[in-house]
Amino acid sequence: MTATPKSTVGLVSAAALLAASALPAAAEKWDMPMAYAASNFHSENGAEFAACVTEGTGGDIEIVTHPGGALFGGAEIKRAVQTGQVQIGERLLSAHANEDPLFGVDSIPFLATSFDDSVKLWSAAEGAIEEALAEQNLVLLYSVPWPPQGMYFNKEVTSVEDMKGLKFRAYNAATAKLAELTGMLPVQIEAAEVSQAFATGVAESMVSSGATGYDRKLWENVSHFYEVDAWLPRNAVMVNKDAWDGLSDETKAVFASCAETAETAGLEKAKAYTTFTLEGLAENGMSVEKPSDRLKADLAEIGEAMTAEWLESAGDKGKAIVDAYKAM
Repeated sequence: MTATPKSTVGLVSAAALLAASALPAAAEKWDMPMAYAASNFHSENGAEFAACVTEGTGGDIEIVTHPGGALFGGAEIKRAVQTGQVQIGERLLSAHANEDPLFGVDSIPFLATSFDDSVKLWSAAEGAIEEALAEQNLVLLYSVPWPPQGMYFNKEVTSVEDMKGLKFRAYNAATAKLAELTGMLPVQIEAAEVSQAFATGVAESMVSSGATGYDRKLWENVSHFYEVDAWLPRNAVMVNKDAWDGLSDETKAVFASCAETAETAGLEKAKAYTTFTLEGLAENGMSVEKPSDRLKADLAEIGEAMTAEWLESAGDKGKAIVDAYKAM
């Protein structure tokens, strides 16, 4: 057998190295769990954000969204991002107010009840929330509000007295407290389980947006929606800080630009979806109406008590946020 000359081996090795260096770097895949249905405007907005980052990085980072709780359930998403099980995810921030009261600032009843007020409140709170998330190994990218929260019931309700004993879907500390103060029975139910909960009688009422009811076709099991405009909770898109720190400045700039676009577009989607979904609920047979004067007064009284309680739990940081908001 004739040996291959060393010079030939060297040429072959050099050619192989040159060919390997000419190959494009493999794309880094980032999975992005989301709790809500693919047709929900938050999920659609998140998909557009993901496409923006994928395109903006030239495919170096490919973000793949997983709506409807397909990858992680809603309650698991924040922890999954925090611990690096996934690099990025979207979560209803107020669901974690038990970790830090500041996460529940958007769910103070009747403090910010319109889109304009929601933007002002977020402007006042964003810096403090970014700091709180950073302490948990998370980087905030953007936040989008839900439409104003109304109340769903399977019967006519004209006062808080009519609510007593109803099984009430709770999804954060504020909704659990609302149940307690109205005499309802809180049941922890994630968004993906709402339809089944109402169909089986596990839940008989909830406070949520018209969007949730429309997405889940609640007219099949719920008769009334009252536009009480209690608050506008927010979803936040967060990145694991270790993953973020591993990005180049150029890539971070792409993320930031896409996040800014997503926050602006998401707000407009939320406004449009509000009208669309309330009309959809009515068209499918649900009674969609303003609350009675008695119900408004009852809820306002409860709102004052919950605001005072939140301010006490949130301390000086919470007071500074509310003071800044009210001064705008």
